[in-house]
Order: sequence, then structure tokens, then C-alpha cells
Amino acid sequence: AATKLASAEKLMYFCTDQLGLEQDFEQKQMPDGKLPVDGFLLCVDVSRGMNRNFDEQLKFVSNLYNQLAKTKKPVVVVLTKCDEGVERYIRDAHAFALGKKNLQVVETSARSNVNVELAFGTLVQLVDKSRGKAKIIPYFEALKQQSQQIAAAKDKYEWLVGRVVKSHHEAWPDVSRKMRTAPEYQEYVYLEGTQKAKKLFLQHVQRLKREHIERRRRAYLALLPQALDALVPDLDEIDRLSRAKAEKLLEAKPDFLKWFVVLEETPWDATSHVDDADSERIPFDLLETPAGEQLYEAHLEKLRDERKRAEVRRAFRENLESSPFVTPGKPWEEARSFIMNEEFYLWLDESVYVDIYGKHQKQLIDRAKEDFQELLLEYSELFYELELDAKPSKEKMGVIQEVLGEEQRFKALQKLQAERDALVLKHVHFVYHPTKETCPSCAACVDARVEQLL
Repeated sequence: AATKLASAEKLMYFCTDQLGLEQDFEQKQMPDGKLPVDGFLLCVDVSRGMNRNFDEQLKFVSNLYNQLAKTKKPVVVVLTKCDEGVERYIRDAHAFALGKKNLQVVETSARSNVNVELAFGTLVQLVDKSRGKAKIIPYFEALKQQSQQIAAAKDKYEWLVGRVVKSHHEAWPDVSRKMRTAPEYQEYVYLEGTQKAKKLFLQHVQRLKREHIERRRRAYLALLPQALDALVPDLDEIDRLSRAKAEKLLEAKPDFLKWFVVLEETPWDATSHVDDADSERIPFDLLETPAGEQLYEAHLEKLRDERKRAEVRRAFRENLESSPFVTPGKPWEEARSFIMNEEFYLWLDESVYVDIYGKHQKQLIDRAKEDFQELLLEYSELFYELELDAKPSKEKMGVIQEVLGEEQRFKALQKLQAERDALVLKHVHFVYHPTKETCPSCAACVDARVEQLL
């Protein structure tokens, strides 16, 4: 049966800092009458309270226990504020409980919600022996278990939020209604409360918004080099301009509004422009951000590099034209060491020079062949002694080479002997069959031109 205690002069409640300092706070007493009591939780604050002597508190608790013991009702000693507990206070409280017929002690923290239910459950088991005995867990072990439980519940809840909330426009009232029946939501709210659940939701929404803005930013930055190429492709136009004057120049371009939009409010990522799905134009204030400035400088450097590479290509061609070491048919490997310098290698890949050299060689060879053809015409008498349709003998070819050998136009094709011999044979064929088809001038042959005119 319940024990009835007179409540006269008993305080109606205590605030958290009131134990041992009751006279310093406003006091409200319970109304007169009797209360049925089945057991007691004897609370001991083990934190370092301001202007409070723990030994005095423990003395008060000891006297209080002596009064409670007379009721013959079970008592559980509850150590409160263990999240701020002083080790000596906790040790002394355990010693006190051990000296009072081995009272059970539960270490708790209401703020961290650790072992609070265990304290009541332990008392209930002492009142009702038919219930299973509660296992008492020390505060730090219970805190660790609870932290793991909260962390697991948080992971599940964040997974739920990520699955339900896909847009940064979502509002908490609507989302919380959607999640209300989900076990992940219920467990986390039970452990941590609605406010923390809402806080995680808001963090997720902010993350979605940041990701959305970052996607827009990357898209704008990817488009910016194209805009600069289209609006200011000429280095001379912007090379010596300040940033402010360069921006004025951009705004004055006819196609400026095709690429950019000037917003009334800035920065662009703090305005409603971030959600304007129809606008792919670049916010003009993006140019003033570090990334925008970097891309503008990169555009300038690209134009300067292009100019320098063009100058290097031009200098290389001039080098080819003026070098006595570059002759028709000379391979690149033989000519490279005579025409390349260190600066050339700094600016262009060797493949570029090989391509330019190949085109230059073609021009040299074509010109040398034309000159050699003229030489053959000048020495027509060398071919009169040949029989009709006869191919020059080895001896005759030797005579031709001996006669022409001192001519520079003959020497120019010394690395292309096979082609030079082919030109000789072609000339022989022309001498004995002078038609527009065999004419060395090919399409420039006078007969062919006359036919075209007629």
C-alpha cells in the first residue's frame, strides 16, 4: 500500500540550481493534504555549483535519507548533471550510497537525456518485484551507447530527408507532415526532438541551394570564355585597358546582351536570379568575382600567347627562307639543328614546325622543278641526237648530267635524283611529241589555254 506523507511546508518544486540554496530562491509550498508515495528518487547534484558546498549538500541529503528510510519505501540515489560532474563528488556520492545499506545509484544527465528513464525504471523494479531487474549502466558507458544510438538515428533521418527533399524550395511544415509516419523520423524526434530534426532539414535545404548555385556558377564560368572570345577577340582592343574600362567596352558591344545580363541587385547568387531557369545569360557581376577575374586574365593571356605563337611561326618561316642550309628535298632531321633555336621550342610543339617545314619544302621543290624545266629547255640541243621515241642510254644520261652538272638549277635537285631523272625523261618525250598533254607547263600550256578560250 502507498505511504501517505503530510505535505505541510514541503516545497512545491525546485529549480535546477536550488538544492542546498533554497533560501536564495522564491519558494512555493505544496498545498495541505496527503500524498500517496511508493518510492523515492533521492537526487544529488554532482556538478560544481556556484557558491555551493558539496559536503553541505551531501550532509543535507544524508539527513533527508534518514527521514525517507522511516517510510520503509525503496530509495534510489540519482546523481544529476553528470555531464558536468566532478569526479570527487561522484565518488563521495557512491560512498554515501554504499554506506546506506548499499543503495542503488544511477548516474544521469537530463540535458543529455542519459539514464533518465533508467532511474525511474530502477525505482519501479524495486516497487514491483515482479518486473525484471534493470541493469544499471555507468554514465559514460550510457552516454557512449546513447551517442551511438543518436548517430545511427541521425544517419537514417538524414537519409530520409535526402530521399524526400529534392528542392531547396521545400518548407518544413509540408516536409514534416510527409515524414511524420516514417520510423526514421519518429526515432530521431524521440531521441533529439523536433527542433533538431528541423535544424537538420534546414541544413539539407541550404546544402541543396548551395549545390544549385554552384551548378549555375560552373555553367556561367564555362560560358564566359566563349563570351569573351566573341566580344573581344582582338588583343589590341583590351591589352592596356583597366578592368573598369574593359567592362565598359564589353557593355558597349552590340552583342553584349546576347551573352550577359546586368542585374539590379548583386551579387547574383544572393538574388532570385539563381532560380531563373529560363536565363542562360551570364550575370555581369560574375566578372568581378575571383573566378571571373581569373578567366578574364586567362583570356588576355590566351590572346597574348596566340600573338606570340603567330610571331614565332612568322620568324620560323623567315628563318627557313633565309637559311642556306634548307635546300629542296632535305629531310627535317638534317635541317633541324641549323634552323631551330631555344625560343622556338618554348612556344610551339615540334609537330607544328615539321608541318611548316613540310609546306616550305613543297614550295622549294616546286620552284626547283620549274627552274630545272627551264634549264632543260635552254639545253634543247642535248636531246636532238636521240632516236625517235628512244630512251636515253646510260651513257647519254651521263653526258646530260656532265653538261648540266655545273648549273645551280641542276644541283638544286641533288637530293631528289629520281625526280630529276623523271623530269629529263618527260622532257625527252615532250621534245619528240610536243602536245599539250606532254607540255611541261601542264594546265598553263598555251595550246590548252587557247582551247579554253575558244
